[in-house]
Amino acid sequence: MRAVLGPTNTGKTHLAIERMCGHSSGMMGFPLRLLAREVYDRVRSIKGDKAVALITGEERIEPPQARYFLCTAEAMPRTMGEHAFVAIDEAQLGADPERGHIFTDRLLHARGREETMILGSATLEPMIKALIPKAEITTRPRFSTLSHAGICKLSRLPKRSAVVAFSVEQVYAMAEALRRFRGGAAVVMGALSPETRNKQVELFQSGEVDYIVATDAIGMGLNLDLDHVAFAALAKFDGRRKRRLTPSEMAQIAGRAGRHQRDGTFGTLSGMSAVQQGEPLAFTDEEIYATEEHRFAPLTHLFWREAEPRFDTLGMLIADLESRPDHAVLRGAPEAIDLAVLKRLAEDPVAQGVGGAGAVRRFWEACSLPDFRSLGVEQHARFVARLWQDLGQGYLGADFVAARIAELDRMQGDIDTLQGRIAAVRSWAYICQRPDWVLARDEMAARARAVEAKLSDALHARLTERFVNRRTTLLMKSLGQDASALPVTLEPDGHLTVEGESIGRLEGFRFHVDPSAGVADRRMLLAAGEKALPALLASRAEWLLTQGLGELEIAGGAIRWQGQGQGRALAEITFPGQAGSGQAGSGQFGSPRLALSRDLALLPEVSRASLEAGLAAWLEAQLEPLAPLRKLAEAARDPEAGSQARALIITLIEARGVVSREEAGLEHLPKEMRPFLRKLGVTFGALDIFAAPLLKPAPRRLLHALGLDQRAVNEAMLPVLAEGAWTKGRLPAGYRFAGTQAIRVDLAEKILRAAFDARAGVAAAHPKDRNVRFPLDLALAVSIGLEAENARRLLGNAGFHCDRARPLPEGAHGAPAPDRWHWRPRRPGERGEQRGQNRGDRQGNRRGKAPEARAPGSRDHEKDKAKDNGIPDKRPEKRPGKGERRPDRPARPAPKPDTGPARAGGAFDKLADLLRG
Repeated sequence: MRAVLGPTNTGKTHLAIERMCGHSSGMMGFPLRLLAREVYDRVRSIKGDKAVALITGEERIEPPQARYFLCTAEAMPRTMGEHAFVAIDEAQLGADPERGHIFTDRLLHARGREETMILGSATLEPMIKALIPKAEITTRPRFSTLSHAGICKLSRLPKRSAVVAFSVEQVYAMAEALRRFRGGAAVVMGALSPETRNKQVELFQSGEVDYIVATDAIGMGLNLDLDHVAFAALAKFDGRRKRRLTPSEMAQIAGRAGRHQRDGTFGTLSGMSAVQQGEPLAFTDEEIYATEEHRFAPLTHLFWREAEPRFDTLGMLIADLESRPDHAVLRGAPEAIDLAVLKRLAEDPVAQGVGGAGAVRRFWEACSLPDFRSLGVEQHARFVARLWQDLGQGYLGADFVAARIAELDRMQGDIDTLQGRIAAVRSWAYICQRPDWVLARDEMAARARAVEAKLSDALHARLTERFVNRRTTLLMKSLGQDASALPVTLEPDGHLTVEGESIGRLEGFRFHVDPSAGVADRRMLLAAGEKALPALLASRAEWLLTQGLGELEIAGGAIRWQGQGQGRALAEITFPGQAGSGQAGSGQFGSPRLALSRDLALLPEVSRASLEAGLAAWLEAQLEPLAPLRKLAEAARDPEAGSQARALIITLIEARGVVSREEAGLEHLPKEMRPFLRKLGVTFGALDIFAAPLLKPAPRRLLHALGLDQRAVNEAMLPVLAEGAWTKGRLPAGYRFAGTQAIRVDLAEKILRAAFDARAGVAAAHPKDRNVRFPLDLALAVSIGLEAENARRLLGNAGFHCDRARPLPEGAHGAPAPDRWHWRPRRPGERGEQRGQNRGDRQGNRRGKAPEARAPGSRDHEKDKAKDNGIPDKRPEKRPGKGERRPDRPARPAPKPDTGPARAGGAFDKLADLLRG
C-alpha cells in the first residue's frame, strides 16, 4: 500500500502507469473521463487494444481478454484483490463536497492484490495517516520550477499559454479574443466528448494554434506542452455559491505550466472582472508563495457516504445514505443530486409501487443517473420519473431507445446546441450501459456512441470554424503592439472598416461597435476601434471647425452636432452663477463655460483644446440675441444701481425678461430709478414689466435651447395665439391670456397704451369730470389678431370697463351710438384672475378679473360664468324698462375726492407715470 503525494509535474501518474504495466492486471480510477481516455490511449499503445478496457458512465470499451482497466472513479468497481494493481488518481478530491464521498470510498475499499497506489496532493498526507496507518507515504518533488509572472494583457500573452476560465461564456470570450489577436485557440472543457477534446488538444500540441482555453478540468492531469497558465478569473461557482479558489486549487491548475525539466509561469489577465471593489484581478502574496513553494494547509477531513446501503425500503435506503460516519476525520457528504432526486421521487406517486430489495435497488440506480444536461434537481427528477415509468415493463424497448437517439442525430445548430445534444446523448449512452435496462443493449450503446462521435465531429468543426479557421484580420494581429499600423479606414458614412469589414461606426466623436457583433466580439472590437480613434478623431475635429460649424446647434443646454453626430452632445453649456436647478440667476450670460462630453475623451489633447476654443468662439456668436439679458446681468452687479433696482432686475432676469406688475415689487422702487431701468430696455407696462428685445423669436428660442427657460416657446413669437395653440396650463413664454386667446405682452401693452392715451385726451378736455367716459376704438386690437370680446377682457384686466351703448329702438335707422369706456384702478388687495398658471411659477402670466362683482344668480353673473367657460349666451338681452338703470352700468358711488391714478393703491398704483410717458 503506497501513497505517492506531491504537486503537479512530479510524474505521479506516469509512475502509476509504469507500475500497472509491470503487473499482470490492473485498474486505475480517474476524476475525469477525459483523463481516463488519455491514459487508456497510452496503455493501449503499450499493451494492445485487446488487453485494455475503458469504463466510464456513458462509454464502455471492454474486450473479452481485457486485463487493464481505466475507469472514472464513479464507474470504478469496489474490487478487493481482483486485480494485481489498483491506483486512485487525484485522491485529494475526497474533500470535494459534491463528489468527495466517491473518492473516499475508493480510498478506503479499492485494493490491488499485489499493490495499491494512492496518488494525490501533499495535503492528503494527514488523511492517509489517519485512515490507512500502514500505508507507505512517498513524496515527490516537482521536476521544474513554477513562478509567478504577474498580470498580463490578453494581447501580450506569450505563446504556448493556456487561459483558464470558469464558465462556458468566458471560455468562448477568451477563445474568440485569442482568435482575433493570435490567429486561433483550442478549447477544452469537461463537457466535451473525448473525441472533441482530443481533436482540440491536437490543434494545440501540433502547433497549429499556440493557445488553449480551458476550464479547471485542465488541472486534473491533462499533460500539455504549456509554458504559461493565465487565469481569467480567480473565483468559480461550486454548485452552491461563487467563491474564490483555494491556494491548492490554484496550484493544481497553475502546475500545468512547465513539463519535465522546462520551467513554467502563472499569472492573471488584466481587464478581467474585478474580484473585489475596483481591485484588479491578482493573486495575493500568500497565494503566490503557496503556489510557488507548494505549501498548502493540510486536509482536515474527507467526505463520506454509505456505499453499501440497505435496500429493504426506500425509507431505509434514504436513512442509510444520510447516516453519519464514525471516523473522526470523515464528514457526512452534502446532499448530492442523486440523493436529492431519490428523496424528491420517494414522495411522488411514481414511487408507490416500489417495494422489495430488488425494486428499491433498481429505483436507486435510476435516481443515480448523472445530470449530464445540468438541468437541476426538479427537471432532472422529472426525467428520471419518466425513465422509471418506461422501465415499468422491465426493459426499454430497442425501438423506443433508437427513436430517442435518432432525435439527437442532427448536426445542425451552433456550439451550444450541439453541446446540448451531446449531453442528451450521453444520458442515453449511460442508460444503454446498464445491463438490465435496455433490450439489444450493445446495439443501442453502439448507436449512442456513433451519434456522440458525429456530434463531436460537428462540434469540433464549429469550434475550429469559430476560434481557429476564420480569417484573422490585420487589425487584430497588430492590436496592442503598434496602433499606427492598424489598417482602419473611416468611410464617408462614418463606418470604421478593416479591409472592407465593418467593425463599428463613429457617431459624432463616439465609437459604436458593429451591432451585428456577438457578445464575445464587442470588447475586442471596441478596443480595436479605440486604438485607431485618436488620429481619426483629430481629423474629424479639424473638419468640424473648418467646414462643419453649420451643422452645430444648441439644444437641451448643450452644443450638438446634427450632421454625422446624429444630434450627439459635444459640450454642456453652463454660465457662471448658474444654480443646479438650471436657473442662471444673475449669472454672466455672456461668459458661458463648456464642459466637453465623454465622447471627446479619446481626442488628443492638442485637438481637444483647439476644438474647445472653436466651440467657445462659435457659442459666443450664437449668444448675441441674449445681449439685453447680459446687459441686465451687468446692471444687477453694479453697486450704484441701488438695492431696489437691483432686486427688480434680478427678478426680471429670473423670469427671463417678463414679470407681472403684481410680482415685480414696484412699491419698493423709487420713481427716480425708473429712467435708469428704461435705459436698460425695461418697459413698465400696465400689466407686465418686460424687456422688449427678449420677446423676439431668436432670444426666446435660445433661452429655451440653453435650458434657461423650461417653458414652452412659440417659435415665431406670433402676436396672438388662438385658443388650443398651447398645452393646457403651459402658456408659452412671453404671452398672457386675453380671454380665450393669448397675446404677446409687448403687444398687449401697445393696446393698453392706446386705451390710456384715449382716456387722457378726453380727460384733458373735461378736467372737472371725476370719472370721465370716453370712446375707445378696438381696431388696433382687432388688427393685431384679437377678437373684439377678448380685447375687452384684456382691457378689463387693466381696469377698463365698457358701458355698452343702448341699441337703436325697433324701426329706428342710423348709426348706433358708440360704447363708452371708463377706467377704475384696482383697489389695494384686489387681485386679477389667474388662468392656467402655477402661482409658484414666477414666470407665469395672469389675466385680470373684472372689478365689479355680480350678484350670484343674477343674469349678468351667469353671463360672466358662461363667458369665462367659453359658452356663448344665447338668451335674449333684457332691455331695461322705463326709468330702470342698465344692469351692466355700475351704480354711481358716493361723492368723494378724486385720488387719481397716481394715488391709487394695488398693482396699478402710480400708473399716472405711464400717462406722463
